[in-house]
Amino acid sequence: MNTEELETQVKKRRTFAIISHPDAGKTTITEQLLLFGGVVRSAGTVKGKKSGTFAKSDWMEIEKKRGISVTSSVMQFDYDDKRVNILDTPGHEDFSEDTYRTLMAVDSAVMVIDSAKGIEPQTKKLFQICKMRGIPIFTFINKMDRDGREPLDLMAELEEVLGVESYPMNWPIGMGKGLKGLYDIYNHRIELYQKEDKGINYVDLNDAGEIEGDHPLKEDSIYQEVLDEVELLGDAGNTFDEAKIATGDLTPVFFGSALTNFGVKTFLDIYLNYAPAPQEHKTIEETLIEPTNEHFSGFVFKIQANMNPNHRDRIAFIRICSGEFERGMDVKLARTEKKMRLSNSTQFMADSREVLESAVAGDIIGLYDTGNFQIGDTISNLKKPITFEKLPQFTPELFMSVNAKNVMKQKSFHKGIQQLVQEGAVQLYRSYNTGDYILGAVGQLQFEVFQFRMLNEYNSEVIMTPMGSKTARWIDPEQLDEKMSSSRNLLVKDRQDLPLFLFENAFAERWFADKYPDVKLTSKL
Repeated sequence: MNTEELETQVKKRRTFAIISHPDAGKTTITEQLLLFGGVVRSAGTVKGKKSGTFAKSDWMEIEKKRGISVTSSVMQFDYDDKRVNILDTPGHEDFSEDTYRTLMAVDSAVMVIDSAKGIEPQTKKLFQICKMRGIPIFTFINKMDRDGREPLDLMAELEEVLGVESYPMNWPIGMGKGLKGLYDIYNHRIELYQKEDKGINYVDLNDAGEIEGDHPLKEDSIYQEVLDEVELLGDAGNTFDEAKIATGDLTPVFFGSALTNFGVKTFLDIYLNYAPAPQEHKTIEETLIEPTNEHFSGFVFKIQANMNPNHRDRIAFIRICSGEFERGMDVKLARTEKKMRLSNSTQFMADSREVLESAVAGDIIGLYDTGNFQIGDTISNLKKPITFEKLPQFTPELFMSVNAKNVMKQKSFHKGIQQLVQEGAVQLYRSYNTGDYILGAVGQLQFEVFQFRMLNEYNSEVIMTPMGSKTARWIDPEQLDEKMSSSRNLLVKDRQDLPLFLFENAFAERWFADKYPDVKLTSKL
């Protein structure tokens, strides 16, 4: 496509991640957005055991069994002349690394908050990552169909705990069993609450911001209370500022209920008006690559094995940063300077995919991977090779030794480990002399998911022996003497065969530093 067509298509893209603490309703709101996008006929739920209708984004078997999201999912749909790319992220803190990397691939974020619980620890952590990147954040305060905290308290907590200005786009009329509707400040109307799915019922407001004429809601005492609160917000609250939204300094706040699909459409319509189109991306040389640059470029932010268990495939998730992708095009992988042809490409709907012929900056595409890619890789057909900024990497804190229970199944055991560790959720180390496998992770749940997937996806039952928490510290190979290793600082090597010590505690690390004062240890590669 020519430059003008490329600009038109890029401007239509809206790529965002949904973030929250576990159980705030993140996956449920994703389902409702897919409903409006015409992707699903009925919204599934995270815990769909009775109905058998599971969330589209929770496609892994373990996610369905445990009712949690353990991996980021990508979903794409068209709505209101926009191409929407949603990345539904795991809320559990043990999978923060996956979420952090995903946040590098989006242009905005939607923060879902449980109205009864307010700001929870994981929400705060993820918000800070978004804030650090300066990306716009839109807030959806969920579960208004249940009793929760006062809306004014929730707004105050947003500002005090997160340090961000907030502006209410709508205001709840009651909550829980007493929920009557939403006073839509932005659209100057009231959206009435209906338990059954009877469509959306709006009531227009007059110039004074009140319902004209007779209406049952006017007889309810909550109606006047809401009018007073809305007036107070107008007088004492923050003003709506599009420039501050764009820099992430002000978050528009929406109230609603994802489970009953109340307030979700209003949120989506307004979000698409104010969320940014694809933005420029910075390279390690501090160069900014504009999305409308005629040359294709993108980076790998995720690798996923066995999205199709029948084919044992691996998919590399690519955020397109500039230009147009065309199936069959030639690109260069910056890390190896290897040329490759991108023939096997796919677009996503969680676990379902279809062959993709073309895509533009802002889109997320999948490339079938035979082992060429690593997380953080840059690919492009730019005349001068570039490398985008490094993605966040976390040093593991918990460690396990891992062995195959059945020695006759060593082949599937080794294959499973090699493929799963490439996804980045668990890190692989090997004993320096014996070569025994050791896994490192940020949280215990990652080990459980690994064990489950080894058995169910590779038919390899594994024995995992806890080694407890350790502190990983890398050492320059030229400074290494194998005699430095002891029971308190185990010598291992990482996937690049670089040596590191696993210290059992801070005391052991200080003892080592005192004994070898000239040896430099580092916490990250």
